[in-house]
Order: sequence, then C-alpha cells, then structure tokens
Amino acid sequence: MLALRLTRGAHPAVHLRRLLVAMASAGTGFLLLCTLGYALGHPDNPTASLFRLAWCLTPLAATVHFAVAVARTDPATRPRPGLSAIGLGPGRLMTISATTTALSCTLGSMTALLFFLHLRGDLTGTPFDGAASRLLAADQPLPLPAALTLLALVPVISSAAVMLVLRPKETRPKPAPGAGRSIGRFGAYGRSTTRDTFGAYGRFGARLRPLPAGTSAGDGADARPDETPPPAAPADTASPELDPDGQDRPPAPRKPPTGLPWGIATLTAGLAMEAYAAAAATTRTLALPGNLASTTPAVLAGLLLTAVGLALAAPGLTHLTGLILQSARPGALRLLAGRVLMEEANRIGRPLGIVCAVASAAYAMTTLYTPEPDEPAFGPLTTLGTLLVTGCTIATLLTAAVEARQARADTTAALLRLGAPATMLRSAAALRAAALLALFGPLTLLVAELAALPLSR
Repeated sequence: MLALRLTRGAHPAVHLRRLLVAMASAGTGFLLLCTLGYALGHPDNPTASLFRLAWCLTPLAATVHFAVAVARTDPATRPRPGLSAIGLGPGRLMTISATTTALSCTLGSMTALLFFLHLRGDLTGTPFDGAASRLLAADQPLPLPAALTLLALVPVISSAAVMLVLRPKETRPKPAPGAGRSIGRFGAYGRSTTRDTFGAYGRFGARLRPLPAGTSAGDGADARPDETPPPAAPADTASPELDPDGQDRPPAPRKPPTGLPWGIATLTAGLAMEAYAAAAATTRTLALPGNLASTTPAVLAGLLLTAVGLALAAPGLTHLTGLILQSARPGALRLLAGRVLMEEANRIGRPLGIVCAVASAAYAMTTLYTPEPDEPAFGPLTTLGTLLVTGCTIATLLTAAVEARQARADTTAALLRLGAPATMLRSAAALRAAALLALFGPLTLLVAELAALPLSR
C-alpha cells in the first residue's frame, strides 16, 4: 500500500520513466510470447525455437538494466535523515523500490499478454485478416502456465536486480590497519574508544560518581571525590581532521576506473577470435533465426567479446577524456567539465559503453542479414527487438545523466551561491557532451567496421 501511495504521488518525470519501463517490459514479454507461438507452430524444430528464445535474452537484459537505472533515480525511495525513526530505513526503502519496479513490469507484461491474445483472435476475432495467425500459432491452444512463466521473467528478474543494487551497505568506518581491538566493559554495546582497567566495573562506588566527558570507568574510579573535573568540550564543536603534519587536507579524490586494460584486452581478443574463425575452414555453422545468414559459433562469441570489451573500457575512457580536458593550462570552463567527467566516470561511462557496444554489434549484424527477394528488409519482430534494445540503452544513458545531475545538485547550488553564472554550467555540460561524442563516435565506427569485416567474407 505504501508503494502504491508513493507511486501515485511522484513527480510527472518519475511517472514517465516508470511508463517507459512498463512499455519496455511489454515489448520484451511480447517477444517471449512470440517465441512460444513459434514453438507451438513448429514442434518438429526445437533447435530453432531455442535459438529464438536465446535471442530474447538481449532485450530482456536491456529491459532489466533500464529498470534498475530508473529505480536508482527514484527520489521517493532515497534514504533521508529521520526516516528510520518511522520504520522507513534503507532496507524498507529497498523493498518499496523493488515492489514499484515489479508493479511497473507486471503492468507491461499483462499488456503484452492482452495484445498477444488479441492478435491470435482469442478475444474479439482475428485482426488484420489473419496475417499474424501463422506467426503466433493461432490454430494451436495456448498453454497458459508456459505463457505466465515467460511473462513473469521480466518482473522477477528486474525486482531481484533492484534489490541487489539497492541493498543496504555497511557504513561503519573500517579500523586503522595498525590499531588493535579495544576491549570495553562487560555488556557494553559496540567498541569503546577508551580502555577500562581490570576490575573497574565491579569496584565499589565506581558507577555512582559523575564522570567527566571523555573519561572511562577506570579513570573515574581512580579519581578523588574532592577533585574538580575539567570542563567538557562543547558538543557542537567539531575538530577538523588533521594529517601527521598538523595541516588540513581535502578529502582524497575517487580512484580512477580500473577496467580500461581489461576492456582493451577483451576487445582485442574478440576481434582476433572473429578474424581467426572467419579465416578457418569449418563446416560447423549455426542456423540463425529470421533472415540472418548462418555463421560459426566462434564468430558469434568473438562478436560478444568485442561488445563486452567496449562496455568495460568505456568508464576508463570517460575518465581519460576528463583528464585530457584539464590538460594544457585549462580555464574555469574546461576545469569544471573535466572534473565532473572524472567524478562521474563510472556512472556515465558504463551506460555509454553499452550504447556503443549495441551500436557496433547492430552494424556488424547487418552484414549477416540476407532478406528474401519478395520479403521486406526487416520483419516485424526484428524491428521490434532492435527498437527495444536501442531504446532501452539510450533511455538508460539519459537516466544515468539524470542520476549524475541529482548527485551533484549540492555542488551546483554551491557554485551558484558563489556567483558562478548559469551559462557557464550549461556550457560545461555542452563541452562534456561534445568531448564524449568526439571520442566515442569514431571509436564506435572503428570497432563496428573491424567487427563486420570478418563477417562479410
């Protein structure tokens, strides 16, 4: 009930993102049901049905990724001070976010089921003069448990992924490497900063004397009654953290992404596997669904490795782009744009790398597409799957940009209070977008050409 109230009272932009999640879930559910219809209409060819089901994994992964990105940007489920007192701690908010995601995905899955039944003619007659009857196996009875099982994949996997990503993390600071374990009195909760002497807790009268702030039981037991305790420091004065030299230091910056070498190695291995598999003479091929030409499993594995390598290398390349923007005596504009890119390298770089990987893989797969002379260039299910994967990846990138903007809202407000013009902030955002486009645009085209070269032979 609380999840429904938070969903109804959210901002219109949040409703729009949840509606997009429901639409993506409907598209993925419809593709899964079409796979079930093909399996019902071709019971003598289970291999082709299995390949069609495997091709649905890509839209499923894109939909789940988009649902997780939308859940991360939901302001209603963000932990705030004081919510734990009314029972809305991090664990409860995680459950609410997962429930909201499951509701959006379930709405999309039910819409896909109604549309699928309408095209089969199970509701109000066969539409479009029965053009979709052969594809959806309208002459076969639909097994309802199998259909519901396929439709439950998107809500279950999406909610589980949201719970995994938004799970509460331990916020207790780690002890110093050389610090020993402090032993407090018997029955004390947690760890004490001061150590009690042996027998101080059971000493007669030790618990009756008032202790000054910052002293333990052992120190109070050894003090004399007529001694005046030193005045306690006020609670609202916070001493700054000092280094061994006694000077204030700013907090250390985040560590740069470490996936750039692994991404380059994976990308190179994928391109090499594609080239070697295309040059080797082998008769073992896979009959791909649709109008895709047959190819070897090693070529598909190389194409997958190429896409994974590009996605792994993207955060490191984003961090490197921010570093290049700050080189050669930068001004305030380039310094601000470069610092933001370095800070948001992981948050922006991962979905940007996935977009580039999807674009390069789609370009490479066009070389395998061989339509029949009397058929259209792309079928309806191929078009739906391509639009679904492309739309989910682009929407995930835009949602990550919204999340990054929310994360640096305090910094932006501080810059505006200091007198920074709003035009400079917009110019810095445009400069970041132009720098990323200048790097990832040619890189995506180059990887796509190299990946498509072995497939065109």
